[in-house]
Amino acid sequence: MRYPYLAGAVVVITTAALAACGSASEGAKEKAAGPGPSATSASVPGTDSGADAGADPGSGSAGPRASRSSEPPKTPKDELTPATGTFTKKQKEYLVDRVPRGMDPAAVLQTGQETCDRLTYLVKVDRDTAVAAVLTREISDAKPAVEHLCTQHKDVVSDASRGYADGTHRGAKLRPGRYRDVSPTKNCSWQITGGDGKDLASGSSGDGKRSVLTIPRAARTFTSTGCYAWLPEGDKV
Repeated sequence: MRYPYLAGAVVVITTAALAACGSASEGAKEKAAGPGPSATSASVPGTDSGADAGADPGSGSAGPRASRSSEPPKTPKDELTPATGTFTKKQKEYLVDRVPRGMDPAAVLQTGQETCDRLTYLVKVDRDTAVAAVLTREISDAKPAVEHLCTQHKDVVSDASRGYADGTHRGAKLRPGRYRDVSPTKNCSWQITGGDGKDLASGSSGDGKRSVLTIPRAARTFTSTGCYAWLPEGDKV
């Protein structure tokens, strides 16, 4: 679920960031034979969203590659060349297995560069917002973009992988520790239960103020509603 407060903030901030880099990106977009491929949403670890719970946040892939046969054929690595100039080694690594045949690889590269632009701007404005945007897929396809194109944001993707978006998280996906919420609504509520379904802790934020909770080792289920995302407090989560 997207929440108006943070989703709106991401849109406004992203628009400003992309306007700043717009003149540099227009050349690459004009070369594209069509629009870049839409990023496949990654599932949030441990949620009951119906997606594969094993996928990493921001990875751009929903779990195991089970539907490869239905995907369009990709341009081989040795054919990944721009209309003019050359790709760097990292840029080419990012493009491997991502460019459909017949599409200008520069257009696909542009999507990754724009993801990096969004992250860079959001980190400057508010780092928690950047991490939550990766965790909740407000910024999709973050993991491969960061791995190859903007490695300075690896810590953002790492922190996102240790947080929780709204939803229900169970069993081995739970990590004991303290967490703070990000951009809660006035309907933010949460509950932690044990193996027998006993209520171990619960709370709400009727005033929309940010909260901190602790997930104990005895926890078996953590449910969050209207809190948007929870990020780890400290380095021991």
